[in-house]
Amino acid sequence: MDPKAALPLEVTTAVKRLGENIRLARVRRRMSQNELAEACNITRKTLYTLENGKSGTTVATVFSVLWKLGLLGTATALANPDADEHGKILEAARRSKRVRPVTENDNDF
Repeated sequence: MDPKAALPLEVTTAVKRLGENIRLARVRRRMSQNELAEACNITRKTLYTLENGKSGTTVATVFSVLWKLGLLGTATALANPDADEHGKILEAARRSKRVRPVTENDNDF
C-alpha cells in the first residue's frame, strides 16, 4: 500500500496550501528555485516537490526553507500547547477531583 495514498484529505490539503504559500513567499522575494534551494542546502527538485504540495518532504527541510524566507517565526504556532483546547480539557478531566479538606485540629507534629 502506498503510504502517500493513505493521507487524510485535510492533511493533503494543508500540505498543498503550505507549498503554495512557500512558493508565493519565494516569488515575492524574487528568488529563483535554484537560489532558494542552494541557500537551504537542498536540491531544486526537493524545493519543487515542496512547493507543489507533495508529501514526503522532511520537517527539517520545511523549516530550513521557512528560515531562509524569514518565516520561521510563523512555524512556532504549530502544535502550540497553549492553543490546544482539546488537550487542556482532557488534562483537566484527569486531575484529581477530591482534595482532603484542612481541619482545625490538623497539627504538623
